[in-house]
Amino acid sequence: MGEGGRSGVELVLLGGFELVDGGERVALPRAAQRLLAFLAVRDGAAVNRNAAAERLWPESRRQRAAANLRQALWHVRRSTAAPAVETPVDHLRLAPALPVDFRGALEAAHHVVGASGHPAPEGLVDALSRDLLPDWTEDWLAPERQRWEQVRLHALEAIAQRLITAGAHLAALEAAFTAIGIDPVRESAHRTVIAAHLAQGNAGSALRHYQHYRALLHRELGVRPSPHMTRLVAAQGTP
Repeated sequence: MGEGGRSGVELVLLGGFELVDGGERVALPRAAQRLLAFLAVRDGAAVNRNAAAERLWPESRRQRAAANLRQALWHVRRSTAAPAVETPVDHLRLAPALPVDFRGALEAAHHVVGASGHPAPEGLVDALSRDLLPDWTEDWLAPERQRWEQVRLHALEAIAQRLITAGAHLAALEAAFTAIGIDPVRESAHRTVIAAHLAQGNAGSALRHYQHYRALLHRELGVRPSPHMTRLVAAQGTP
C-alpha cells in the first residue's frame, strides 16, 4: 500500500500494531502503542490532552490517567528521530507526515468505490483483508472497526465487479471471497461470486453457490435470499 515516508518510518495498524523505522520494528510499551493508535484512527484531528487520557485510561483517576499519558508520550518521543506526535497547546495529534497503513487503505478504498473505472492499487485487496488491531479490546476502537468493515466490504465488491468486467474472473472471485470472509452472510458479496461464475459461463458453479448460501442463511438467520438474488440464478435452472 505504498512506501513509508520520513526516512522509512511507518505506523501499521492492520493485522496488528507495528511502528517501523528504516525497516526495523520499534519496540514500544503498550501504553505508547495505544496512544499512537488512538491518534492515528482520528484522521489527523487534534485531541485534547485530558480527553485523550480519559479515553485511553477510563478506569484510572484523572491524575493517574494524565501521568500515564505523559509516560506514553515520553516513550513515543524516544522511539524515532522525527517526532511521531505533535503537541500543540493542550492538544495532541499524530504527525501529518507519518504514514499510517490504515489511513492509506481507507483513502484508496474510498477512491475505488467513488471513481468508476479506476483500477485498485497494488496490494489493496490484501490490505482490505486485514482487521484493524484484531487482538486489542479497547472500547474506543469499536466504531473505527465498524467503519473499516463497511468501507472494505464496499471496496472489495467494487473491485470484484470491475475485475468481472475486465474478464479477470479468478481475481474477482478472490476479492468477493475476501468480502465473504469478513461478513459470511452478506448477500451482495455472494451475489458477486455468482456473477463471476456466470460471467465465466459456469452456471453450475453459480447454482451451487446459491444453494450453499441459501442453506447458510436458513441455518444462521432463518431467512431466505432476496428476490434479487433468486432472479440472478433463476434463468440458469431451478434454485
